[in-house]
Amino acid sequence: MKRILTIILACFAIAAVRAQEYKIPKSSGRLEIKEVNHVTVEGYSGNEIVLSTKGGKADRDVRAEGLRSVNREGLEDNTGIGLSVQDKGDKIELQQMKRTDGPEVLIKVPKGVVVSYQHSSPYGGEVEFKNVEGEIEVSTVHNRVNLENVSGPMTIKTVHGDIDASLAANIKAPVSIISVHGHVDVALPLATKATMRLGTVYGEIFVDPAFKLEIEGANAGTLKKYSSDNFTGKINGGGLEINLNSTHNNIYLRKK
Repeated sequence: MKRILTIILACFAIAAVRAQEYKIPKSSGRLEIKEVNHVTVEGYSGNEIVLSTKGGKADRDVRAEGLRSVNREGLEDNTGIGLSVQDKGDKIELQQMKRTDGPEVLIKVPKGVVVSYQHSSPYGGEVEFKNVEGEIEVSTVHNRVNLENVSGPMTIKTVHGDIDASLAANIKAPVSIISVHGHVDVALPLATKATMRLGTVYGEIFVDPAFKLEIEGANAGTLKKYSSDNFTGKINGGGLEINLNSTHNNIYLRKK
């Protein structure tokens, strides 16, 4: 009997996890994510934008059961997972209701959706983009940014966070990845044909020798080290324009 009860409870738990989804029938246009503290964006081949809480558990206040979160901007939690969604035709605006902390959100986006992420509060964590084939725009103050198997075009800017990126083989220009105080660490497929604009003021630039960057430099370990400066170099004869910049930290360019 105890075993049967356990199975029943497990089924209810699975159903609860599945209930933590909110779907938007949209396979093109623009998704603007604003002030969502903990988010992972994944590209997939569907025709809906799917929002869910990672682990299936929303950040809930038991006393608020049956009520709806609202704020002075007139937004309200219309997803059931602590997020406000506003459909403005060719643009979807997504915003977190809770100023601090908040749920860990997973967003699945179709290939044709442009994703914009904006964050300015000190409560942000890491923002991740995985397997996204569309355009990505990121502008943050405190977030660390992780890019995995993304193709761009992309404009990534953060003030205090590190940026770690592994770019796909089918990269689309332009690509601009900038951090003011954090490092910029980028892995490219070895066959990439690119014109690299590399810049730092107080940091150093390290490039994998396998790329044979067409400027002079001195070896330093397994990466080639360049003096703190701003310069342009070509790999595989040049091609796509890729800009990597960190004012106060180092730049690392690796083969994937």
